Amino acid sequence: MTEEIEFILDSTEESMSGSIEHLEKAFLNIRAGKASPAMLGSVFVDYYGSASPLSQVSKISTPDARTITLQPFEKNMLHPIEKAIMVANLGFNPMNNGDMIIISVPPLTEDRRRELAKQAKSEAEDAKISVRNARKDANTDIKKLEKEGTSEDICKSAEEEVQNLTNSFIKKIDELLAVKEAEIMKV
Repeated sequence: MTEEIEFILDSTEESMSGSIEHLEKAFLNIRAGKASPAMLGSVFVDYYGSASPLSQVSKISTPDARTITLQPFEKNMLHPIEKAIMVANLGFNPMNNGDMIIISVPPLTEDRRRELAKQAKSEAEDAKISVRNARKDANTDIKKLEKEGTSEDICKSAEEEVQNLTNSFIKKIDELLAVKEAEIMKV
């Protein structure tokens, strides 16, 4: 195969791997019953005019499976952190005791589990779309090379390789989704 085709295949695989990484991060934000600092990964706090991740303005810990505690590095950040958690709409009700913020993670109801499973499916579908877009871009690049004089056989085998990559990444997304759904639905 030519260098250009190798480059197209490598960049396509890299793009598809990025989709998987993004999906794994998105799945971390979908809670499955047990308290985890990752649940607050999407929360940003207004820290002196700039949006900062919660982990940069406070110490986040989980003393037990149903509690998350946040110890702000500065006392005056208690209220902005509390407000940011409410605005993030994660279904948490933070309690401020003057020193730290305590979040009780409620057990998931059946409806909430279904809702989270639906959210996980949506994230997986977005990842599949991203993988398919990478396939489309690669095939477009391969067709350009064919018009520029690369042999038809080489281009056909490259397109087959791109399709094989796509199939393997779609399969991996389905496997990740199945694991996440099982985790969510487990009582």
